[in-house]
Amino acid sequence: MSQSDLIVAKFGGTSVADFDAMNRSADVVLADASVRLVVLSASAGITNLLVALAEGKQLEERAYHLDEIRRIQYAIIDRLQQPDVIREEIDRMIENIATLSETSALATSTALTDELVSHGELMSTLLFVEILRERKQAAEWFDVRKVMRTNDRFGRAEPDVAQLKELAASQLQPRLGEALIITQGFIGSESKGRTTTLGRGGSDYTAALLGEALNAKRIDIWTDVPGIYTTDPRIVPAAKRIDEITFEEAAEMATFGAKVLHPATILPAVRSDIPVFVGSSKDPAAGGTMVRENTANPPLFRALALRRRQTLLTLHSLNMLHARGFLAEVFNILARHNISVDLITTSEVSVALTLDTTGSTSTGDSLLTQALLTELSSLCRVEVEENLALVALIGNELSTACGVGKKVFGVMEQFNLRLICYGASIHNLCFLVPGDDAEQVIRTLHNSLFE
Repeated sequence: MSQSDLIVAKFGGTSVADFDAMNRSADVVLADASVRLVVLSASAGITNLLVALAEGKQLEERAYHLDEIRRIQYAIIDRLQQPDVIREEIDRMIENIATLSETSALATSTALTDELVSHGELMSTLLFVEILRERKQAAEWFDVRKVMRTNDRFGRAEPDVAQLKELAASQLQPRLGEALIITQGFIGSESKGRTTTLGRGGSDYTAALLGEALNAKRIDIWTDVPGIYTTDPRIVPAAKRIDEITFEEAAEMATFGAKVLHPATILPAVRSDIPVFVGSSKDPAAGGTMVRENTANPPLFRALALRRRQTLLTLHSLNMLHARGFLAEVFNILARHNISVDLITTSEVSVALTLDTTGSTSTGDSLLTQALLTELSSLCRVEVEENLALVALIGNELSTACGVGKKVFGVMEQFNLRLICYGASIHNLCFLVPGDDAEQVIRTLHNSLFE
């Protein structure tokens, strides 16, 4: 098939959670002849179980987690017409998981974690191929690690885009005309052949990277919600679906906490100007959201996003007064401790900056280590506030429009706003609120601006 006709379809964990979900996803795939490459996440719940096993659990806990993995995957296998061959393959995978989890109980490592966690995607893709074959479809299982070459930053590996393009052309492209290719999201391999992962949410990124490498005409992200909404419908039931949205708006929404798309997903699609469709595999007929370079008549206010678990760091020092180099020193210290700053505001003698701690490790390790705080304290007085939430209003030409401040802050008088960032981007206005007020703030703003 010609590359320009290719659609890459990605299905998330809930879309391959069980036998029925996999069959609904298969319906979606088979409904469009242009879908030739399918990227899958692990079945819902599996990745969390694998991550837990990688944390070096005791024998009893390991047995429980392995039984849960077996239960989820067997529930799919038991409904196949010819389950025996695939059961053997899945059993081999689960044996491998057991061996790796024993090793991690002795000494865990990021490389071992990636190797262990990758089994979720390997299993879901094997099962999905079997479901397609039972429906008399020519389907082929493909190990994405053959083409997705990355660096060795385990847990958050960066792909080598040039190498991916080369390998996809030689190893994937010729297969697309012969069969439906089913492959894994989220995983890759580094130069020594060890398995890596692209970080949580990386299956979307995988689909976009493969779409870019193969010059696809569209990337479809199938999830459990029919598109991108003006805000999280679980917080505001009156939230409306957005039919079309620009790459920039979607990237802002993802960056500021909207869960529908992984922030990095957008990058390969933007680079290559490939539209991204977001829809629900549970209800494909419901339509969805198309994300593209430009949309007609973009509105002033597009959506609200919420990101919890934010930390506000306020640094006070009289040395800032008419002095040079203070901020450079602060950022040097933060860089040495691998801290990425999110928002920042400054006054004459203090600087306030936010740290996004939503991605801190599952063991609860804080980004603010004692070593970091000690080093900062030698330079200035440090105040730390935790359990804050970041509210972001996403829109267009916000910093050049009149009356935005009144429309937004006029309805916020009952809430304590801790920090406001406005003007740095034409696409967002952000502020911090106490974590406990976050949902009410979103409801109040949505009611005023969108309903």
